[in-house]
Amino acid sequence: MKHLVCPSCHAVNRADPARLGNAVCGKCARPLAGGVLHLDASLLDTLLSRDALPLLVDFWAPWCGPCRSMAPAFDEAARLLGPGVRLGKVDTEAHPALGARFQVRSIPSLILFRDGRELDRLMGARPAGDIVAWANQRLGLRG
Repeated sequence: MKHLVCPSCHAVNRADPARLGNAVCGKCARPLAGGVLHLDASLLDTLLSRDALPLLVDFWAPWCGPCRSMAPAFDEAARLLGPGVRLGKVDTEAHPALGARFQVRSIPSLILFRDGRELDRLMGARPAGDIVAWANQRLGLRG
């Protein structure tokens, strides 16, 4: 069993790793995994401190052309990596303190976390295949 944070209500749940794709929150009955999460400081901190899944975060801004052009690739990467890897986005315009806290100097920047710690980072817009291959390689997963 793994501890998973509900992205909707932030409750910590226990879930079977073999059934992550179908797991729902015991408190609010919403899905525990899947899709791209829109992160604020509270949810990001909870995921980093209490969630068992690796987390890949895209630090971006709405005015950034390369960030907007990479958005569909990041969505596709979420489909390909999930449900065993969480993907989230931090809007550095709306949450500048998070960009500063993680020393994001250019956007888009991808930061991969495991066990609450930064594992690696990748700067610049990338296609979905590159994002997936990089994350899998750094996490020691398939591909």
